[in-house]
Amino acid sequence: MVDLPGLNRLSTAIRTQRVSRAYGIDALTKVLKAYLNDNQIEEVQRAAEFAEQAHQGQFRKSGEPYVFHPLAVARILAEMRMDPTTLISAILHDVVEDTPTALDEVAARFGPDVATLVDGVSKLSKAQFQSREEVQAASFRKLLLAMTEDIRVILVKLADRLHNMRTLDSVPAAKRKRVARETLEIYAPIAHRLGIHTLRVELEDLGFRYLYPNRYRVLKRAVEQVSGERRDLVREIEERVQKALKDEGIHARVAGRQKNLYSIYRKMRSKHRRFLQVLDLFGFRVVVNKVDDSYRALGIVHHVYRPISDQFNDFIANPKSNGYQSLHTTLVGPKGVKIEVQIRTVDMHRIAESGVAAHWQYKQGADAAGRSPHKRANEWLGNVLEMESTEVDAQDFLETVKIDLFPDEVYVFTPKGDIRRLPKKSTPVDFAYAIHTDLGNSCVAARVDHHLAPLSTPLANGQTVEIIIARHAVPNPAWLNFVRTAKARSAIRHHLKNQRVDQAERLGQRLLNKSLRELGVPVRRLSRDRMDKALADMGEASMEQLYISIGLGQRLAPLAARHFLEESDDAHSRHRQVSIAVEGTEGLVVEYGRCCYPIPGDPIVGHVSKGRGVVIHRLGCSQITRGGGQEWIDMRWSRRVRGDFPVELRVQAETRRGVLALLATQIADCGSNIEHVVLPEKEDEVAVTRFRISVTDRKHLAEVMRRIRRQDVVQKVNRI
Repeated sequence: MVDLPGLNRLSTAIRTQRVSRAYGIDALTKVLKAYLNDNQIEEVQRAAEFAEQAHQGQFRKSGEPYVFHPLAVARILAEMRMDPTTLISAILHDVVEDTPTALDEVAARFGPDVATLVDGVSKLSKAQFQSREEVQAASFRKLLLAMTEDIRVILVKLADRLHNMRTLDSVPAAKRKRVARETLEIYAPIAHRLGIHTLRVELEDLGFRYLYPNRYRVLKRAVEQVSGERRDLVREIEERVQKALKDEGIHARVAGRQKNLYSIYRKMRSKHRRFLQVLDLFGFRVVVNKVDDSYRALGIVHHVYRPISDQFNDFIANPKSNGYQSLHTTLVGPKGVKIEVQIRTVDMHRIAESGVAAHWQYKQGADAAGRSPHKRANEWLGNVLEMESTEVDAQDFLETVKIDLFPDEVYVFTPKGDIRRLPKKSTPVDFAYAIHTDLGNSCVAARVDHHLAPLSTPLANGQTVEIIIARHAVPNPAWLNFVRTAKARSAIRHHLKNQRVDQAERLGQRLLNKSLRELGVPVRRLSRDRMDKALADMGEASMEQLYISIGLGQRLAPLAARHFLEESDDAHSRHRQVSIAVEGTEGLVVEYGRCCYPIPGDPIVGHVSKGRGVVIHRLGCSQITRGGGQEWIDMRWSRRVRGDFPVELRVQAETRRGVLALLATQIADCGSNIEHVVLPEKEDEVAVTRFRISVTDRKHLAEVMRRIRRQDVVQKVNRI
């Protein structure tokens, strides 16, 4: 009789043998022989031996030896025909992070290029961060910056994530959901942004399967049922289009394909449709030999089936930002079924499937503009570098990159007829900076289709944009509220941070003199002792330095002016001894914006409001109307700040009995009070609850959110 531990060992041994056949070194070598020479294969095998020794005694959650994971990652990349350096880096990608092996040893054995890729993929140590979110954000920033040095870093990371998603059944349910959400929010969009269709589709469907398992099962069952019913219809369309093309002398491959489940689900959610209302479940791909044949084939399929006029895109003449090229058209097929058709050449098809990986697979692939997917990816990474130079906080950087990952695009024209591709909802300011930084810095107005339009106007496809400039114009800080491109945001921030000191000093002097006159204390009446005392109170070395601080927006002139008042002039002395929350607000009424609920630790700005004093908002709050440098200024929290501050949370959790009580208990256990609750809004089997709680600072808030996020029923927690 076999005992239970013995059965477990036997089961693990059988599973390990099965994994070895699929992802062991022999299986990898078989793939490599198709495109590498013997010397290159030997180098890969040497890396596998080194990885096996380094990971000796380590096992995955599923029970098999850990080394099968990096070998599986290398197998995924080998199937994409990646170069030996990438394959070796994939095999070694965890040795520095998970074993005592030093990066210098990797460099000595396998070369500096491999070491650079391994270091780029390795995550940062958790010890130096306060939360999982900070680790994720900082590691992601490191990964993207490593991509700017060598884009193969992200290819290894995507393959690593894909194999982890394929084996996600072995990890706890809470981690499955967290990893799946991260995959859908970050890694699948990166694969899309880099044009790697094969990886993107599988990452999306696996992420969908583990994040929303019930929805996935229901949708999969419905699609399988419809697929069976429409199999003959798909075959009929393929044969009819193939015959029509052949009759016109065009050699082409026509293939119908079912759309991936996640794209169907996303369309249902975005357009608020039921499954039966989504008619275009199948797409058809026509692959021809030449670009001319693409346009001829378009006319032929339009003759076979009636086209829907407003659903056509020419991505051959106007390639997508990831280098993707195809003609897209939608037709009305048999029985009124909508048919989506993509027409492209063989080379375009290879690039559409492989994206930047085609740079190592094929030696051709430039688009109509002469730019390969690899070059387009480097242009995007250049924008990432610009964002990194302005974003200090890793989590802010991550959120900015998420927005910039794969935006929908608009195509607009310069007055000379040149096409510019911009993210959706871009404005004339984005357009100006896309042309040239100096044009953006000097713009004061814009004409859209020959009519004057506000600089905040979202642009639409086909519009002609003309920028009006002025010689002495400078960027307006308010532009940061609506610009969409990283280049525009970076250029505006750079200009604001690097204003000339002499201009700032003159501006600051004028603003301070004006504020002093309004208080009835002209500058000529100020004694040297009073000036020195005021400067000491504010921590400024001289009047010139104070002028610069005001001119650069680091201090608010009305607040600085009050430091020059005598105790008999104002009740300033009574306030000076009071512990204040925000530096520089002594003697003034201070309110906190209810639109954004700032708390200590947040970057903040002050807005001077008549009748309300100074209203403090979080930096970037959309509710503020900026009225110029005197009304809007960066501010800092006092180091002596004490007290409780309200903040709002949005908690997305599974619909179960007692969930609200569970969440309330977790909040109370962290020493926070609940001031207000908005009852759950039910979305399928998910409930969304809003809490207004009191915290002392961002660290306290992070602790509360961490405690809530650990609960199995909680899917997502975010600050409003």
